[in-house]
Amino acid sequence: MDRYDRIGIGYDTTRKADDYLAQRMFHFLDAANQEMLCLDVGCGTGNYTTVLHEMGLEFIGIDPSEEMLVKAREKTPSIRWERGSAENIALTAESVDRVLISLSIHHWERLNDGFSEVSRVLKKNGKLVLFTTLPNQTRAYWLHHYFPKMIEDSIKILPALDEIESAFEQAGLTIIEREPYFVQPDLQDWFLYSGKHNPEMYFREEVRKGISSFALLANQPEVEKGLEHMRNDIDSGNIEQVMKAHENDLGDYLFLVAEKS
Repeated sequence: MDRYDRIGIGYDTTRKADDYLAQRMFHFLDAANQEMLCLDVGCGTGNYTTVLHEMGLEFIGIDPSEEMLVKAREKTPSIRWERGSAENIALTAESVDRVLISLSIHHWERLNDGFSEVSRVLKKNGKLVLFTTLPNQTRAYWLHHYFPKMIEDSIKILPALDEIESAFEQAGLTIIEREPYFVQPDLQDWFLYSGKHNPEMYFREEVRKGISSFALLANQPEVEKGLEHMRNDIDSGNIEQVMKAHENDLGDYLFLVAEKS
């Protein structure tokens, strides 16, 4: 079974479009009330694609996982869903006005090829909205205290900002906006650091299954040891010190908006 398909099983149980993040994506896409076509690269089960479509945007969603696309098609048949990857987009050149990429570049095989392909299908002066996390942001998560190998393995596949900037430049994309995102207690999309304010979330197996770091990179002994350590710290109150020690102003995730010249 494809690794993306493994994540796709039960994905919608814990991974739902967050209202605030959807509103920020809508704002950055800047395509409201215009006849513009948007592309969601790595759309998964189409949670954000669907919500943004309901907000008035026309979308195509692509993803390498057929398991996820089946759920996306069932959810919103009116959206065009296609199997594909960032490096292989079956669309003609300069055919879309906007591109959304959310929490997926760490799954790409080749970053430069991916952004070059995205740029190929993006019209001149079109915009790309990227939502991701950077290695220095992820290393600052308090999760690192309990799952050090899993977090370090996650960091290894995360493109650094200079790599993203270089890939953008090579693809003819210029960054025009940057906005850090700090996880809020009411976050509805339970990705890796969604439990920043609520460590109890990580004890739920269905939550861990919807997070690629836990589902694909973690080893069971480390997870069990980390959870036991976390439980002891929660019960003793020591986790408050751990969480405080990891406070920073880096942002937990990052929005980057780029324009094709």
